[in-house]
Amino acid sequence: MSSSIDSVNPWLVAVVLNTILLGLAWIVPKKLLTPAGLFHAWFLAILIWVTLGWQGYAVVMFYFLVGSGVTRIGMAQKEAEGIAEKRSGARGPENVWGSALTGALCALGVGIINSGFLVPNPQSLIPNTSASLSTSLQSLLLLAYVASFSTKLADTTASEVGKAYGKSTFLITTLQPVPRGTEGAVSLEGTLAGIVASVAIAFVGWGVGLIDLLGVAWCVLAAFIATNLESVIGATLQSKYTWLTNEVVNILNTLIGAIASVLLAWTWITFIN
Repeated sequence: MSSSIDSVNPWLVAVVLNTILLGLAWIVPKKLLTPAGLFHAWFLAILIWVTLGWQGYAVVMFYFLVGSGVTRIGMAQKEAEGIAEKRSGARGPENVWGSALTGALCALGVGIINSGFLVPNPQSLIPNTSASLSTSLQSLLLLAYVASFSTKLADTTASEVGKAYGKSTFLITTLQPVPRGTEGAVSLEGTLAGIVASVAIAFVGWGVGLIDLLGVAWCVLAAFIATNLESVIGATLQSKYTWLTNEVVNILNTLIGAIASVLLAWTWITFIN
């Protein structure tokens, strides 16, 4: 009986907590998500809580709040220039999954490895943070989870800060000056802001015990690699293929970041052994 109750608790807590938050988000005057986006985010948040507990939830909430905040930097100016996010930055379902699909799959993988979809004790998911990153699939999935959101927050921050404050923007493939908001454009201000953002969220992942300090380094490096590759994709391929929407590019971006973090960690482990 006790085991059965324990196994239900994560679902119960997740549903109640996120239903309350959905209700609050629904009534606040400044919308961060569209109505459809709210329900997709509700489902995502439940999945993260059940598979990774409050630790994984803290990472995705940090991404959502900071990412929504930086999107509104210089909003009036960006809207006047026609380079602002649509709907004044309110996220729809396509934005939710474009940003979080990779992370959600990593979280689901961890949940399956441990106990399917029901996790009686989310704390048991967290590896020993005093030890080096192990080669276990679980640890690598946790690293990839944090890296995916480090990558997306770096990308969002770099883009929004660059569009608002970038004094000089250059096309990443040619380094030729281009207007702010051009696909594939980069700026010093945006790049530095993106690095700071990736460091911040990686440290959140470390603080809650999902990764160790070495994992923080892999997340930051992976985010830098993936964000720049995303700019290359934007500059070279996005205009050529109609299916390569911003949301698809976001999925590719986070996937590259997750894979890069795992490859960096695996290479380091192989090297030291």
